[in-house]
Amino acid sequence: MKELSLHILDIVQNSVKAEAKNITVDITEDTKTDTLTIEIADDGCGMTAEFLAKVRDPFTTTRTTRKTGMGISLFEAAAVQTGGGLDITSKPGVGTTLKVWFSLSSIDRAPLGDMAGTMVTIISGAPDIDYIYRHTTGKGEFVFDTREIREVLGDVPFNVPDVLDWIGGYIEEGLAEIN
Repeated sequence: MKELSLHILDIVQNSVKAEAKNITVDITEDTKTDTLTIEIADDGCGMTAEFLAKVRDPFTTTRTTRKTGMGISLFEAAAVQTGGGLDITSKPGVGTTLKVWFSLSSIDRAPLGDMAGTMVTIISGAPDIDYIYRHTTGKGEFVFDTREIREVLGDVPFNVPDVLDWIGGYIEEGLAEIN
């Protein structure tokens, strides 16, 4: 994938399929340690130890429509290519946490991509899930939490075009302040 945000979209879709009610996307850009870290955590159904041991294999998937699941293995390959790596923990009935780290300055690191657009796509596809998107740089931290937005909107659903436009603009503004 040409942008890391597309990997994030893919992993979050796995969390949605795992029936998560809460999903956190945490991105940290640390120039002091030259590290870009992406952590995605959910409270979905989780994976057994046996499945977790095989989940990096591109020919391991829970899908019945095809026999490959390349998302995690491609995300890991993108990280390893920069000197980084991937760690994944999971427990049935508790959820899954995937952590990927990259060399921030590596010429081989794909750009992060459009995180505002990615979060809007994620939210519009599963608007009943609560999402926390946290992004930290040397200039500060931006946090977007759908629970706070729900309090303001009341009964207005997230997948209304005007709401999605506002969410995208809000995230873009927040990211601009820390970049």
